[in-house]
Amino acid sequence: MKTIAVYHNKGGVGKTTLTVNLAASFSRKGYRVLLIDLDSQANSTYATGLIKFHDELQDDIKENYVYHVIRERNAYFIPDVVKQSKFTDPPFDVVPSHIDLMQHEKELIEIAPARTRLFSKLQRDAGAYDIVIIDTPPSLNIYSQIALIAADYLLIPSDLKPFANEGLRNIQNFIAETNEFREQIGQDSLQILGIVPSKIATAHRFVEFVLPRMEETVRGRYGFPVLKSRIFERRDVSAAIERTLEVGEIDIPDPQSIFDYKPDSQAAEEFEALTQEVMQLAGI
Repeated sequence: MKTIAVYHNKGGVGKTTLTVNLAASFSRKGYRVLLIDLDSQANSTYATGLIKFHDELQDDIKENYVYHVIRERNAYFIPDVVKQSKFTDPPFDVVPSHIDLMQHEKELIEIAPARTRLFSKLQRDAGAYDIVIIDTPPSLNIYSQIALIAADYLLIPSDLKPFANEGLRNIQNFIAETNEFREQIGQDSLQILGIVPSKIATAHRFVEFVLPRMEETVRGRYGFPVLKSRIFERRDVSAAIERTLEVGEIDIPDPQSIFDYKPDSQAAEEFEALTQEVMQLAGI
């Protein structure tokens, strides 16, 4: 089982879009995939089609989601919490998140073993999955730390703009602190796969002249490797996730992966290239 955390402490860099389509790509290749949503915004939970209710009284996630996996020692194991997503075919499993997760941060900080429970529970059921992908919050909080403790590898999506670049210093320090904790519990250091240029503008002159300089700045100034794959900002990707079905007078979210929505698109080619590069880097 290979576990990959997708993390940047700057929001708006295309993290969720990358996470869910990467999970879909692996699933379509025949791997047994688990996606874990550790962000209280629950964007991956929504994007994979698991939020179908229109009234909080119909909420079927609140009492059984990632918080319970972290909070409880002897209950809420991975098989008890997963929901199957039909975001792509074949489907993959998701440990969902919920907006209530943000209310539990202080509580979980005070429970020292909570930091390692996700890791422990993943190891308990390691035979069930080939690849685990963890979506993280854009912050330096306990949920991000839990993800980086549980993961083998780290993928950092970034639009390479100044604020995202400045956040890389925070990520360096965060990784160092997490690796110190990992060492204390007998884990190897987190392996950094690199930065994925994502949500990148498609203008020809920008791609030809500006983007390469931005990538070199990240390599030289911050010391992170930059993947060759690039995820551009394309309407097809957002349209796939924004898909709805009209049921009576109600529009029900019905998101699809880019591979199901428009398999011959440039966006699908870009995510396929990213998948192949991640497989090579992680030895999948």
